[in-house]
Amino acid sequence: MQPTPLDADLGRRRQLLAADELGRTIDRLASQVLEDLADSRELVLLGIPTRGVALAQVLADRLQQRCGHPIDCGSLDPTFHRDDLERVGTRLVQPTDLPVSLEGRHVVLVDDVIFTGRTVRAALEALQAWGRPRRVVLLVMVDRGHRELPIQPDFCGRVVPTSRQELIQLCLQGIDGEEGVFLLKGSTAEDSQWSTAS
Repeated sequence: MQPTPLDADLGRRRQLLAADELGRTIDRLASQVLEDLADSRELVLLGIPTRGVALAQVLADRLQQRCGHPIDCGSLDPTFHRDDLERVGTRLVQPTDLPVSLEGRHVVLVDDVIFTGRTVRAALEALQAWGRPRRVVLLVMVDRGHRELPIQPDFCGRVVPTSRQELIQLCLQGIDGEEGVFLLKGSTAEDSQWSTAS
């Protein structure tokens, strides 16, 4: 979950991936997901709010172009399963949207950034209430390090070592009016819901 460009001080923002690089990275991730599947019709993408939902939809569109059939895509909000709400604060809860039953399906959890691993832990716990998938894997655009739990992505667009005073921002055209991945400086993890949420 990352801030929008309107929230960002442009003087503190450094571009890590331009729009064309982001597009190629998404294409690579889509290819890797397909290579990992025996049957693409078993695939369900579940985005973790907020940016993970938009990223999941972009991936679903790319996968549909390659597969020739629609890809099931929805969202999973893990807010009520978090163990760190006192530290990161709360945000507006978004409804979980599951397009199909998850029983026996190949689920890809999609998030923009992985940080401590606590968002993913909460998402895995939330997922248990919705059935038993055959397999669950994790796809993230950026791994920024600083894990507090032994959770690692199966598919990762870019590894970006950061300090706890830095943030990663994924911008997508449909939401932000621009595309790219940016490094933001100047905030502390304790003061920002964006950097502590993943």
